[in-house]
Amino acid sequence: MSRLAVVAIGGNSLTRRGERGTIPEQFVNARETCSSIAEMVARGYEAVVTHGNGPQVGNILLRAEMASSVLPLLPLDTCGADSQGGIGYMLQQVLGSELRRRGLHKDVVTVLTQVVVDPSDAAFDSPSKPIGPFYTEEDIRRKREDHGWDVVEDSCRGWRRVVPSPMPVRIVEVEAIKALLSAGCVVIGVGGGGVPVVEDGDSLRGVEAVIDKDHASRLLANEIGADLLVISTDVPQVALYYGTKDQVCIDRMTVEEAERYHAEGHFPPGSMGPKVKAGIDFIRNGGELVMITNPESFGRALDGETGTRIVA
Repeated sequence: MSRLAVVAIGGNSLTRRGERGTIPEQFVNARETCSSIAEMVARGYEAVVTHGNGPQVGNILLRAEMASSVLPLLPLDTCGADSQGGIGYMLQQVLGSELRRRGLHKDVVTVLTQVVVDPSDAAFDSPSKPIGPFYTEEDIRRKREDHGWDVVEDSCRGWRRVVPSPMPVRIVEVEAIKALLSAGCVVIGVGGGGVPVVEDGDSLRGVEAVIDKDHASRLLANEIGADLLVISTDVPQVALYYGTKDQVCIDRMTVEEAERYHAEGHFPPGSMGPKVKAGIDFIRNGGELVMITNPESFGRALDGETGTRIVA
């Protein structure tokens, strides 16, 4: 019987450090990641691929702003939806090719995914997620006055807009994703954490926020009954005391150990923290196995040769 995996890749898997983020660059980078995912499918896994969109949404926002003298600015939820379509197209094309190279003739389908958030989530009172380009203090002051943005100085590199990052509550298109999996498709969904929406009676309404991709991927994995949650990062393994002389890489940890290390502050909120927390939540909500590693190590991690596993 095939096993079901949700594979969460980062937006930086497509746009690497030091690159301009051109479409040809992103296609080249996508092939490396999709080759690893195709290998998982070749081993008998059904797969849902989720992805980040930070660099891509930043570019969409910048383009919209540069054209604002002739075109209206785009709301953030629309920018997120745009990125789902563009990245989904790229992954569909490249992953489909990688599957066919292995003799696997499966349709790869992107589901533009909405994710319900709670309008009373405390994140709406304390926007904290930086998005878009860096600005000078003078420029950001004008943006704040013109658009009512919340802003923050980011790592001494300049000023940026910050938006809320609420926790995901429900995946709107989960039944459609299940149906596509039942039809034998590889599905791409919850792009960029999904488009954040709130419920307004029988209607949904987009909000100016972003959802963490790893938390949304975890929620999706539990809702579709996935056996495995793969969370990609830029290192082969999770480590304690990362970046110090006492660094220790972790091959395997129980969910209790992961909770303890997380509480002790080993995993910073801006990097490994959300990934480990998503892994904890997946196991606590009935998941079987979490694997955290970099995309090029997926195959070796499945064989237990690298990666970090979180188990019950």
